[in-house]
Amino acid sequence: MLILGVHSGFHDGCAAVFEDYKMVAAVALELERLTREKIDGGRIPREAIDECLTIAGAQPSDVDAVAFSRAAFPWRYCTHMSAGRRLGRHAKELQGRVPMVSLERELMRAGHTQAERILDTRQLTGDLGFSHQCRVHFYNHHRAHALAALFHTDWDEALIYTADGGGDNVQYSHRVLQNGDLREFFGGDEGLTAPTRIDSLGLAYGFATQALGYKINRHEGKLTGLAALGKPSALDRLAAHFSVDDDGVIDSDFATYADMRSFIAGLASEISREDMAASIQRLLEDTILRAVHRLLERHHVRHLALSGGVFANVLLNQRLAEQTDIDEIFIYPAMSDQGLAAGGVLDFLLARDGLAHWLDRRHRLEHLYYGRAWSADPCLRETPGIHKLPGDPAEQAANRLAEGAAVALYAQAMEHGPRALGARTILANPADASINDTLNDRLGRSEFMPFAPVIAAEDANEVFHLPSVSRYAAYFMTITCAVRKQWRQRIPAVVHVDGTARPQLIERQTNPLYFDILAAFKARTGLPALINTSFNVHEEPIINTPQECCRALTDGRVDFVVTPDGLYGPKI
Repeated sequence: MLILGVHSGFHDGCAAVFEDYKMVAAVALELERLTREKIDGGRIPREAIDECLTIAGAQPSDVDAVAFSRAAFPWRYCTHMSAGRRLGRHAKELQGRVPMVSLERELMRAGHTQAERILDTRQLTGDLGFSHQCRVHFYNHHRAHALAALFHTDWDEALIYTADGGGDNVQYSHRVLQNGDLREFFGGDEGLTAPTRIDSLGLAYGFATQALGYKINRHEGKLTGLAALGKPSALDRLAAHFSVDDDGVIDSDFATYADMRSFIAGLASEISREDMAASIQRLLEDTILRAVHRLLERHHVRHLALSGGVFANVLLNQRLAEQTDIDEIFIYPAMSDQGLAAGGVLDFLLARDGLAHWLDRRHRLEHLYYGRAWSADPCLRETPGIHKLPGDPAEQAANRLAEGAAVALYAQAMEHGPRALGARTILANPADASINDTLNDRLGRSEFMPFAPVIAAEDANEVFHLPSVSRYAAYFMTITCAVRKQWRQRIPAVVHVDGTARPQLIERQTNPLYFDILAAFKARTGLPALINTSFNVHEEPIINTPQECCRALTDGRVDFVVTPDGLYGPKI
């Protein structure tokens, strides 16, 4: 059965295709770089749908079922609107605009959760090219986050906790897997028929991002980097407005989100940007940690699955792993809304097959290469001014890295999610402390944004204090850990101010070229790690197509590009 998942979010549009329980493709408008626009959403993501189906070798008519989030849809599919509302939207269309509605908000207005009662699904699927036999499923935002995380574990019991800026009118959810049952305690569809809670730490973090002059839903990672340089001087004033009850439910005393934004902006105007970043970071960590502690103690489970955009915060994830009494943590790597399409398919499968069968089909995640598998070699060979160097690609790349070059790795299919994990990655020597400044300057990035290391799984414990609870998460660069003291001066380019790093563990079977470059570099230098940073320029999406790869090389953003076929560089 071919199942398509779609999320038409207002800042993350994405799609995913499964053949029953096997994910075949997963792409996002922004992160898959289809439109070359960051924060591209607010519409049905046709480009992502088409790309997924192309990867799957399918046509729209081959789709047996489609799972939609309750996000943005063209108004013309709504069946419940009054004549006045329809007339107003029709007038906008005559002006060349395409009015969209939030299905979430329309359901809140209607006072129920049944999307099929207010949306003409037959017309919608027909317009998308699906057959009239195609089944339609609408999924809950936080349940999709939760199921995507739980599906890639093999645990018998767990707390599944989600947190983001909001979805289906809630900002958190708590679910517990125990004794063969998956129970929902908070954050389900009841949110659609309840008043909006003013409780989002994700939005609070976003408001702090705005207050410091950055863009919400895009630059929150900058605050995570800045936090290490400041002191949480405003923590007490922030924390006074947030609470956690005995059931682990977070709340605030702000009357509106406008009030929250105004308060945070006022604080940010009084202290340094570093101190504001440190304060909001500690608020996030302390409050989420307190909530999760209470839930773990109440339900007596020892595994923790996390998803939602809040858990892009790797420092928070480290505290949750190391300061709770759990055996293992897993953060879904496409943790923000770009992962909802996959979670939506899993929600359809759960409804179709029941929990017992669904749990039996779970498997651990091995890689995230679910986009288009381009080959850059034809473009590189044909681009004037670029030539292919003789010799083994891995050996040649390692030699250049040892000499201080920046080498972009272009291999495998495009990654699913926000991290560069060896498909579109820039590699560099971690022994060179100055590389942070020079490479950030070449890429137009902020000077305080730290780089991350990649290391073979077998070498990780030699370099990092990586507890077993965090090891699975570290394969996907979703958690930080301490760097052993004897290594901090040997690989300074990947060590944060607080002595931590955000490693990616790799094994050869998932990406042979990536592994072989690292092994050759270690053989030459004695260093088992390399810098891994995303292959992109600041404010541009990660490189996707071969043409974008070639342009980055000719523009001097990197010194070389390595592919499975060879190492390419400028003619001298």
